[in-house]
Amino acid sequence: MDTIASLFSFITTPVSWVIVQFHSVYGKIFGPDTGWAWGLSIVSLVILIRICLIPLFVKQIKATRAMQTLQPEMKKIQERYKSDKQRQSEEMMKLYKESGTNPLSSCLPILAQSPFFFALYHVLNGIATGKEIGVIDGPLLESARKAHIVGAPLAAKFTDSADKVASLGATLTDVRVVTAVMIVLMSASQFFTQRQLMTKNVDTTVKTPFMQQQKMLMYVFPIMFAVFGINFPVGVLVYWLTTNVWTMGQQMFVIRRNPTPGSKAQAAFLERLQKQITHNKKVRGRGNTNVIKAIVAKGRDRNEFERKFINGLTKAGLAAQADGTVAESDTTVLTETEDGTPAGGPKRQQPKRQSKAKRQSGAAQGAADAAKADEPSDAKPSLEKTAAEPADDSPKTKQAGGNKQGNQPGSGQRSRAKSGQQRKGQQRPKHPSSKK
Repeated sequence: MDTIASLFSFITTPVSWVIVQFHSVYGKIFGPDTGWAWGLSIVSLVILIRICLIPLFVKQIKATRAMQTLQPEMKKIQERYKSDKQRQSEEMMKLYKESGTNPLSSCLPILAQSPFFFALYHVLNGIATGKEIGVIDGPLLESARKAHIVGAPLAAKFTDSADKVASLGATLTDVRVVTAVMIVLMSASQFFTQRQLMTKNVDTTVKTPFMQQQKMLMYVFPIMFAVFGINFPVGVLVYWLTTNVWTMGQQMFVIRRNPTPGSKAQAAFLERLQKQITHNKKVRGRGNTNVIKAIVAKGRDRNEFERKFINGLTKAGLAAQADGTVAESDTTVLTETEDGTPAGGPKRQQPKRQSKAKRQSGAAQGAADAAKADEPSDAKPSLEKTAAEPADDSPKTKQAGGNKQGNQPGSGQRSRAKSGQQRKGQQRPKHPSSKK
């Protein structure tokens, strides 16, 4: 451990200086020799470090999501070059380069705060041994050694002997009870953080080895904290418990506000957003506007939860716009099915099926109407006249009636044909059982 401490000695002085500055503030409130003053100084150091690491945390989230997206392609490469590990590595690096993804980005926050962790451990170890570290000298060193958190000194460990704990002004039972409780809380917070990531913020539609890896880490990390925690001083346990609680709260905020597409967290987020938009008839917040803009731009590539969100707005009489806003829809907009195609439009009504007797009656009536439409308007008077008066073949009669249509050659035949067609069309159809 001395070798590791020497490697991170360059940051020991800044860490000790920050702790002393916070101690000077809290010492005026709780007293300079109290555990509250030194404990809150460590907590404030953690919060300051994590605030500085927020940009790296955002990069970690983007890298994790990018890795989840690349998992299917990575699995194909592994299966294709199963026997050639070198070619497999080359194809993996090529895939990372083309997608602009760095696998180490997901570990950036942990790597960045590692120097602070070892520096703090070195500072607390110096307090336990009575050695001046950084700016913590003489009076400050004695004040830190007297500080107790619920009866346990800041520099005490679970594995310390009773004589060493007694030299710090505490009992072995108090130290072990406090350290055991803190180790359990530290492991539980780590487990809950990882479980929250696995159950709520993972795309459930894609089953990849990355999910199995994360599931394994969900159980490995708490065990690691429990095993190594018994060798950490109480002050370091305060550091790790604080950073775990911060990570858990920060992750809850990110999952609630910016969930992974296709996850359960996205379904809950879009449901809340739909209720808010339906109630206010508009979109509030730049982040919500960007979410809607991204969903509209996807088109047919929307997942199940995004289609449900668009359909919910449609049923409320609203339409999502390309700029991320919503507008009231005057016309009925069709909803989308699971494959993104429109559905739910007005239904076509099928005509009712008529009986056989009605169809035969309708056909006969149609033939009669067609015959009447083809017959000239003066056909009936011409037929009556022809039937009442005998035909006169005298030249005078021919000359007098030469210009009439009824006396033209062939007009009698056409009249008789039409009359027969009319009478035939009005006849009652024969029953199929009647004899021919």
